[in-house]
Amino acid sequence: MGADVVAGLAEALGCGEAVVGELGSGHARLTVPGPGGAFTVDVIGDLPAGRVAHLLPGGGLSVAANYCTAQGRSLARFLADHGYLVIGTTPREDLLAAGAAGPHCAGWGLDGHWADLTRVVAAAEAVTGLPYELFGHSAGAALALATAARSEVTGLRRVVVLDTTGPYDPVTEPESVARAEALAGQFQAQLDAGTWVLDPGLKALFARAAAEPAGPSGVPRPAGGPGQFSNLGLVHYALTHTRELPGPANWIYHRGHSSGSYTFGPGPGQDRFALDRTTVGVWAEAVGRCGSGLQPTALLRDLASVWAGGRLIDWAAIRAEVLWVNAELGRGDHPLGAELIRRGGSRVDCRVVPGYGHGDVVWGATAEADIWTSLLP
Repeated sequence: MGADVVAGLAEALGCGEAVVGELGSGHARLTVPGPGGAFTVDVIGDLPAGRVAHLLPGGGLSVAANYCTAQGRSLARFLADHGYLVIGTTPREDLLAAGAAGPHCAGWGLDGHWADLTRVVAAAEAVTGLPYELFGHSAGAALALATAARSEVTGLRRVVVLDTTGPYDPVTEPESVARAEALAGQFQAQLDAGTWVLDPGLKALFARAAAEPAGPSGVPRPAGGPGQFSNLGLVHYALTHTRELPGPANWIYHRGHSSGSYTFGPGPGQDRFALDRTTVGVWAEAVGRCGSGLQPTALLRDLASVWAGGRLIDWAAIRAEVLWVNAELGRGDHPLGAELIRRGGSRVDCRVVPGYGHGDVVWGATAEADIWTSLLP
């Protein structure tokens, strides 16, 4: 990677010296200061590059976790190997220290994330002069679409959406629309009460499974007799049957975060479980690379509003080409968002990959062959 590019980005973003090499050759990390808190930018790849790929991670994840973790070659490295200069922006909540959440986090919804991202995009355009694409997974994909809908966007050529939920169709899915509206109100009420961030619990879940795999999790098994899930069993059940566990937004998954199976035995020690596409080791590595793992309540409110058909994203204003790839077992087939973009005049390729869970699209052992090659222009 050209040192002048990293130095130029650092200067344009007001950063200090970059940390080099943490994620292998051709990698640098910048910490970008801001009035509401710092955020990080990862730069991966070697020049000359034909275009820039801006990577936007899912809720509670970092670029290192979401795009630089894999059983083999990561998605970030895959893109770099195919001629992209990869620039990933990790939201500021990743660096949030324990107990540091406060009223300033109320502005960390889609608009707040957009403001940080546009700083990075503008700096990259000024330094490289290259056109760019936005690659987003989950919440990051919603941010990519919201960014593409803004009139300030100039050099954007394409948006690549990986397993996210657009608006539910009020004609065919009225119950989901109503549920999403209620959820947005619930998150707003939590904000009003001073709950600035929420912890989905993945980091603690994996930590307990690593420390004591067979130990009791404290969560009752819903079938198969008495007893609690083991810590490792709960990890597998939470990944493969996300929709069935308590959680305000778990209902949006058609099945779960990962493709796999869970068979109950007569007791917790006899339960049998496995993941099909992403190993539990890769999941653990990704979760371990997260910082705080927290999700801003304001962002969750805004995402729920998008699902309910709110006006946070002007779908018809998106002028870039859109490739929208959802996972059958993750967010599934809800094509209204793609159709609204298409009605605005933009080209949209919308597809659903069978047999994949929400995280498998970025971490699955066969994702490069099944999905990533189709992401290349």
